[in-house]
Amino acid sequence: MQRLYDFIRRHPTGVDSFWAVVLFGFSLLWVGSTYPAIDTPVAYGVVAALFSLVVALRRRMPERMLVLAVGLGLAQLAFGLVPFMADFAMLVIIYTVAAHDGPRWASRLALAGGVSAATLSQLRWPLSETESPAARVFFTVIMTVPFVLAWVLGDSLRTRRAYFAQLEERASRLEKEREAQAKVAVAAERARIARELHDVVAHNVSVMVVQADGAAYVMDSSPETAKQALETIAGTGRQALAEMRRLLGILRTGEHEEAGEYVPQPDVQQIEDLVEQVRGAGLAVDFKIEGTPRPLPSGVELTAYRIVQEALTNSRKHGGPDVGASVRLVYFDDGLGLLVEDDGRGAPQEMYEDGGADGRGHGLIGMRERVGMVGGTLDAGPRAGGGFRISALLPLKPAH
Repeated sequence: MQRLYDFIRRHPTGVDSFWAVVLFGFSLLWVGSTYPAIDTPVAYGVVAALFSLVVALRRRMPERMLVLAVGLGLAQLAFGLVPFMADFAMLVIIYTVAAHDGPRWASRLALAGGVSAATLSQLRWPLSETESPAARVFFTVIMTVPFVLAWVLGDSLRTRRAYFAQLEERASRLEKEREAQAKVAVAAERARIARELHDVVAHNVSVMVVQADGAAYVMDSSPETAKQALETIAGTGRQALAEMRRLLGILRTGEHEEAGEYVPQPDVQQIEDLVEQVRGAGLAVDFKIEGTPRPLPSGVELTAYRIVQEALTNSRKHGGPDVGASVRLVYFDDGLGLLVEDDGRGAPQEMYEDGGADGRGHGLIGMRERVGMVGGTLDAGPRAGGGFRISALLPLKPAH
């Protein structure tokens, strides 16, 4: 049955042509058996052939076949050709036009023709005079009902098709929107991971380079100092590997279930360890906490840690020799304040004017993006009297 149904769907005109031939044959038999003494058999044959053509081409050109059917009906009225089996094509074309998503005038014409067909037929060929007017009206209404039902069924099918088409279009649009949102989410995640990688690599590698240079310089004169420098390099490398492993664990989520084994994200409490690490790398840092420390949202803690990390990295990179820095964490009632300053030469003015892109990195840009993600504000630029100053205010939300 499924194959037969698929064949019918693939060859609609062929199927309609088959039924047109059947209608034409039965129409001729009807005329021969019902009206054996008919005077115009050729006229009835021509009308039956044209009505069969209406059925055969109803889906290929529904509007034209409707006009042809209306013309044939009027011709029957004009020439006195009594209704016969070929007129069944009128029901078919009315249903087809109502179900077709075509011009509305065709559907209205089909409805008007269907409603008036029985009435015009009754006026042209009335019942016997012995029938009462009520019986004539009842007969006319009964003959009108099939035409109206054909139009209602066709219009309902058209409405249902339009509804399903709208649902499919909406589903397709929602699918495209989901794909677009997924792409935006992927891009945002990549940008976040890129910022994390920048902070990890820029800070830890710069510490390792400074320590390696110092170890090479004092290797012969002070082996103990060189040993301490190598130990610092090893500790910094292990920390960098731990954070890199955490970032890779984010990328691997879904492939391995052991993602929970990676180290947690840095928080405000680890800023003191970060400062000690930077001091060990040779940068004098004054660190103070003002206000009462309290639990913070994880996003705020990570942002604060990365800002301090990036700021101290920039101080080492751009501050010059004998640079000193200071870090202040201030707990306000509604926010966490960060102030990182150094007294060195500061970053190039061009880097500040370009928003943080110096051709080698995007540290300040990353800071601004991080602060913007938590709804805070950032002020970065040259410091009065020399050096560089970074000030940030991160809003505090109730910790869950």
